[in-house]
Amino acid sequence: MPLSYPVVALRAAWSDGRAVAAFSIYNLEQAQAVCRAAESTGQPVMLQAGSSAFAYAGRGPLAALIVAIARECEVDTGVHLDHSHDLEEIRACLVAGYTSVMFDGSAMPLEQNICLTAEVVAMAHEAGAWVEAELAGIAGDEDASTAELAAGCLTDPEVAGRFVAETGVDALAVAIGNVHGIPTTPVTLDLERLAAIRARVDVPLVLHGASGLPDDDVVAAIRLGVAKINVNTELRRALRGGLQAASTDRDDLSSLLGPARDAVEQVAAGKILLYAGT
Repeated sequence: MPLSYPVVALRAAWSDGRAVAAFSIYNLEQAQAVCRAAESTGQPVMLQAGSSAFAYAGRGPLAALIVAIARECEVDTGVHLDHSHDLEEIRACLVAGYTSVMFDGSAMPLEQNICLTAEVVAMAHEAGAWVEAELAGIAGDEDASTAELAAGCLTDPEVAGRFVAETGVDALAVAIGNVHGIPTTPVTLDLERLAAIRARVDVPLVLHGASGLPDDDVVAAIRLGVAKINVNTELRRALRGGLQAASTDRDDLSSLLGPARDAVEQVAAGKILLYAGT
């Protein structure tokens, strides 16, 4: 079926108090597992790959792979570019068929972030895609299995209101104590800050670094305006666990990769249902 996770669908989830699960993808087995999980639950899903995943698999091959898998999925499936600050990369992914992109200007001065985000918004909207952006950097390492709890900036609600108004962005990633990876020290989400952000912006909010967060905290964040939740580390750990558990003396890859794919599917299905409130 055609790729489909337009911004109207994201806003519908936001309005209904639901969130769509967005999974970071590095290879075929992860992409297949997520789509199988989406089909088994009957819920929409997003496959996402960004610069770090491209460094592993190559931008062209990985982008083509996840677009192809998403098109074969029997439920609405979006393809998202995660954490990019490269306009050429964004253009290439839009041409490849991505349905949404994230411009990450969090390390830039505010005025530069606003200017470039607005440029990306114009580019993506012309291609029929929607845009997520980031205002304050999120601590941790999105590609590491663990992360020390690093001190990071938190999203300022007042600045967030200005940023959304001046850029025309469709979704905003928030920094409310969340951390990429699974930190060695448990994190506490600043839900009061999240509520203040929601009161000042009129777009869906995005939570990065959801791996390892208690379910109750995630559900509370959804109720306060989070409509897209990124998951990375828990999928990688499921894949690794499936490979380690595959006890076989056969050398065919399906005997090794099949159980790993099944493990990823199980974790993904649980996240999808939790975020959908079912």
